[in-house]
Amino acid sequence: MDKLEKDILALITENSRLTTDKIAAMLGADKKTVAEATAKLEEGGVIVKYTAIINSDSLEEEAVEALIEVKVTPQRGHGFDKIAYEIAEHDEVKNLYLMSGAYDLAVIVHGKSLRSVSRFVSEKISTYDTVISTATHFILKKYKVEGAEMYKKNDGRLSVQA
Repeated sequence: MDKLEKDILALITENSRLTTDKIAAMLGADKKTVAEATAKLEEGGVIVKYTAIINSDSLEEEAVEALIEVKVTPQRGHGFDKIAYEIAEHDEVKNLYLMSGAYDLAVIVHGKSLRSVSRFVSEKISTYDTVISTATHFILKKYKVEGAEMYKKNDGRLSVQA
């Protein structure tokens, strides 16, 4: 990966809404060169998706997010991949990671309620033959997501208003 590609990735990681024109101007590069480099990163699977970070606490809708730790038995010839790919196919699963430590997989799921997430774990995740155990942790509040602070910090001073 060359310097231009690294610079493009750094910029769109910080703000995925930047246009090719804006990126080219910020990097002092030709617009066509930036467009080609970006297309190459997309086609090569380096850039997988452009997205927005939503502060769900600001929405009217009720939703639940949970981190589910999953301990599995690796399968001969597939290791952890086969079960990970199967779990990833569920719509409720938003992120899935192979981890070191006591549990093998960390699964982030979204649901409409505590009950729906609990049902997902008991009726889907724990029913796989290779799943040994799970531990579900409900996310209560997000302070920082993908490097973005979700709330403004209070500096400890009281506000003074006239």
